[in-house]
Amino acid sequence: MRRRALTILFLSILAIAWTGPGIGVPALADGNAPEPPPAGTAKMTVARLAELIGAVGDDVQSARPGVWSFKVENTGVTVIVDEKADRMRILTAIAKTEQISAELYYRMMQANFDSALDARYAVAKGILWSAFIHPLGRLSDAQFLAGIGQTVNLAKTFGTSFTSGGLVFGGGDSAGLQARKLIDKLLKKGLDI
Repeated sequence: MRRRALTILFLSILAIAWTGPGIGVPALADGNAPEPPPAGTAKMTVARLAELIGAVGDDVQSARPGVWSFKVENTGVTVIVDEKADRMRILTAIAKTEQISAELYYRMMQANFDSALDARYAVAKGILWSAFIHPLGRLSDAQFLAGIGQTVNLAKTFGTSFTSGGLVFGGGDSAGLQARKLIDKLLKKGLDI
């Protein structure tokens, strides 16, 4: 019982540390400004995100500028942007944390190492989330669309393959290639606009 409690505490601390700075906090802990986008690329904007979300999302709603809720493959997705902190988050709620066993927490941490890729499992406010977090200014259309696909895939595969749908990093515990069908579909749909 003590080992289980320590495991849950450790995993909770990792999840909190991973989620990074909150909205309104500078993007980089060292106080430096985020890097500008690569030469020849336009900086991502809230307006461009709205266009991309409109192209790939169903039932799109915006509570206020920079916050959207929509569905992809019948999965609820939320996108939150903080322009001052140069951050963008794609989130999908998976389950209440009280419903998750220590074994599942352990498996999620394995997946965060090798099969979750750019999306990650995270815990906040008593909810398990799949999340993709990226500097807004350096975000490309393709990265954003792939981020949506990975976040949705990670939520849908919770409890089974625990994968974001991309390739699996070979140094971890998960094996084989994972389907990237949704990511490719979103890229095609969103990059056509």
